[in-house]
Amino acid sequence: MSAPANNMRVVIAALAGNSLIAISKFFAAFISGSAGTLAEAVHSVADTGNQALLLLGMKLGARAPTEEHPFGRAAEKYFWPFIVAILLFSVGGAFAVYEGVHDLQGIFKGEHEEGGTKLWSYIVLGTSFLFESYSFSVAFGEFKKTKGDLSTLRTMIQAKDPTIPVVLMEDTAALIGLFLALVGLGLSDLTGWPGWDGVASLLIGVLLCGVAYFLARETHSLLVGESATPADRKRCKELTLSVAGVVDVRQLLSMHRGPDEVLIAMKVQFSAGMTVEKVEETINAIETKIRSEMPTMRYIFIEPDSTYEPPKDPRSVPH
Repeated sequence: MSAPANNMRVVIAALAGNSLIAISKFFAAFISGSAGTLAEAVHSVADTGNQALLLLGMKLGARAPTEEHPFGRAAEKYFWPFIVAILLFSVGGAFAVYEGVHDLQGIFKGEHEEGGTKLWSYIVLGTSFLFESYSFSVAFGEFKKTKGDLSTLRTMIQAKDPTIPVVLMEDTAALIGLFLALVGLGLSDLTGWPGWDGVASLLIGVLLCGVAYFLARETHSLLVGESATPADRKRCKELTLSVAGVVDVRQLLSMHRGPDEVLIAMKVQFSAGMTVEKVEETINAIETKIRSEMPTMRYIFIEPDSTYEPPKDPRSVPH
């Protein structure tokens, strides 16, 4: 199964699970009056909307190039995960913080009203934990295929396709949030102080805001144009130098247009005395060789230049 198909499977699994979980959490929150359960219900609504946006990004990103968008719309796969991060912060995190503060204010002012039985909250939160665990296992299974020898955090930071990391981070936050909500409920019942439920909601909100910040930072970096990996840039240069007639690669610039679409621009020094026709033939050979081994190098632009010298300050040299 191809990577896009695997990604679609992960997102659809998360979407279906979160839709059912959100409905059950709202029911439990209404019956029990639990702030933590309500925060988790809104969290699940945010996650459901997020997965729908990820699917939208995958669909729009697969559209063919047009005159208006000659490089295609692969960047849609970066734009919508960025929107997901914003929604996770505003709808999930900010609401949970608000609900926790509101609940605690009511308690300290003596205006807190006890809800009904919390049994449904325990049942729904516990069941949701099982559903989220399944969604997490599906996402983590696909994530491990791209992880290699890198640490989990390094893989998250270097990932050029944000789909799986976004779902994985959401599922991780959901599992921790469910645990916090259950602990808050349990402490409220054990101690008789209902404030623990509000504290749980506050912690859930802080957690979601932290996850949203991390996702926004990483997807924003992709959105504004990250270079290909050092290994891919090195291999691209090696393949170019292996073509007869190429003397040196004076500059290599790269930019991910999408997870599987990279733009490469090179200044290449060719052998002295080559005719224009021979240079054109050599350029075509370079493009063919790179694309045959590295199909993600979708757009390749080569400029003959034997005198270019990159600036000495490496910070001023894009890749």
